[in-house]
Amino acid sequence: MLETVKLRKEYPGTVALDDVSIRFEAGIVHAIIGKNGAGKSTLVKILAGAVEPTSGKILIRGREVKLHSPSDAFNKGIATVYQELSLVPEMTVAENIFLGRLPKRKTLKGIFVDWNKTFQDARSVLNDMQVELDVRKKASELGIAQQQIVEIARAMSFKPSALMLDEPTSALARHETESLFKLIKQLAEKQVAIVYITHRLQELKQIADKVTVLRDGKCIDTVDIGRATSEKIIDTMFGEVVRKQRPTDLTVWDEPVMEVKALEQKGKFSNISFKLYKGEVLGIAGMLGSGRTELLKAVFGAEKFDSGRIVIANMVLANTTPQIMKRLGVAFTPENRKEEGLIQILSTRENMCLAGLGRMSLKGFITKKRQRWQVYKQIKKLDITVADIEREVSSLSGGNQQKVVIGNWLNAEPKVILFDEPTRGIDVRAKQQIFQIMWDLSREGISSIFVSTELEELVEVCHRILIMKKGRIVDEIDPARISADELFVLCMED
Repeated sequence: MLETVKLRKEYPGTVALDDVSIRFEAGIVHAIIGKNGAGKSTLVKILAGAVEPTSGKILIRGREVKLHSPSDAFNKGIATVYQELSLVPEMTVAENIFLGRLPKRKTLKGIFVDWNKTFQDARSVLNDMQVELDVRKKASELGIAQQQIVEIARAMSFKPSALMLDEPTSALARHETESLFKLIKQLAEKQVAIVYITHRLQELKQIADKVTVLRDGKCIDTVDIGRATSEKIIDTMFGEVVRKQRPTDLTVWDEPVMEVKALEQKGKFSNISFKLYKGEVLGIAGMLGSGRTELLKAVFGAEKFDSGRIVIANMVLANTTPQIMKRLGVAFTPENRKEEGLIQILSTRENMCLAGLGRMSLKGFITKKRQRWQVYKQIKKLDITVADIEREVSSLSGGNQQKVVIGNWLNAEPKVILFDEPTRGIDVRAKQQIFQIMWDLSREGISSIFVSTELEELVEVCHRILIMKKGRIVDEIDPARISADELFVLCMED
C-alpha cells in the first residue's frame, strides 16, 4: 500500500533519515519505534507531506508519488494524526471533522454551510468507525480519549488508504487505550494500512502486527511481532539498557518543605491536604480527570484556587503566582510542553535559559557565552540530541523538547520540582535518565512531585504515592508494598 525506498533527509550538521526503506501493507498495524532522535518524527513528516526528503522515493501501490504539502498526502490517501491534538475547542465534533471543507449549499441568497449535511456526514464517518459520539457537542466538552477519536475521525473522513498515528496513547489512561486499540484494529480490518508510532514497548504485543526499529536515522530491522521480544527490541534500539531501581541510599528528611492545606478549586478538586518532605519523590496517581494536573497548576500558581493554604519557606500563601513560587524555589514542568513549556520560535539555547536568566546574568548583563555554558551542562546531563543550540527548539524531536523543558528549570536551581507527565513521548533510556535526575535531586535535598499516567513509573520511582479520585485524595500508598496493577485498581473510580 505504502512504501519508502532509500528515503533520506539531511539537515545542516545531521542526517535525520539515512536511506530508510520500509513497506506498509494494507490491513496491517505496523509499529515504528526508536529512541529520541532516531528519525521517527522526520519519517512521519515526510509521509505527511510536511517535509520533503533530500532523496529517495515514496511509492503508493507501487507507483512513485511526490508529496509537496499535507494536502498532497491527503489527496494521495495518506492521513496523519499527530501526538499534539489540533482540534478547535469551541467548534463541534462535526465542524472539527470537516474543518476547512464544510459541505456547502447554494441558495438564491448565496452560498451557505449545509449544517444538516455536515452533521449527517459526521455521523456517517463515526458510524463507519463504530463509534458513538454526539456530533453537535463542542470539542472542549470531550475527554482526551474522545478528542483523540475525533482526530482519527477527521483523518478517516478523507477515506485514506494509509493512516499514521503518532503516539496516540501518550495522554490516555489504560481503559481508554484499550478502547483506542479496538478502534485501530477495526480500521485495519477495513484494509487501511496503519503506521503506529510509539515509545511504549508494552503496547506492541497488544496492537502491532509488525515492528520496525529506527536508530540514528537508519532502519535497523523489521520483524513480525510474534518474533519481537521486549529484550530484543530494546537491544536493537539502544544496545543494552539498564533498568534502574530506586536507590536504597536516598534520604527523606522529616522536615516538610511544602504543605498543602484544604486546597479547593471548584469543579476540579476539593479538600486537598498533604505534606512534601525534603528529598522526597512524591507520586500522585489517578485516572485522567481525577484532578492531578489541575492540582499541580494551582500549587504552582498557574491556576487560581478558591480556598485553602500553601505553606512554603515559612510563608503561608492564600494566593500564588508562578513568579512568587519561582522565587520560593518551586519549578513546574507542564504536560503540554509545546504550548506551556516552550516558546517554539526561540532557539534551544534561549528556551533552556528562560527560568534561570537571573542566575546567568553578571551585574545585570547576560551574554551568550554564559548561557552556552549552562546549556551545554544540561545537554550533557540530560543527553539531549541537538545539532545546533541556535536552531529553533521546534526542530527537536518531542522527547528532546521535553528534556529541554526540564533542563530549563534545572538551570533555576529549584528546591521543589512539580513534574506533570515528564516522560510523555520519551523513550525507555530517556525515561531512565529522568528517573535518575529525580533521585540525584533527592540526594541534594530537592523534592519532587511526580504525576504520571504510566502507574508502573510511580511504583518504580517514588517514596510515597497519593491516590486521587474525582478531585480528592482518597489514599496514601507505600510503593514498596504494591504492584502497578494493584495501583491501577485502586485508582479506578467507583
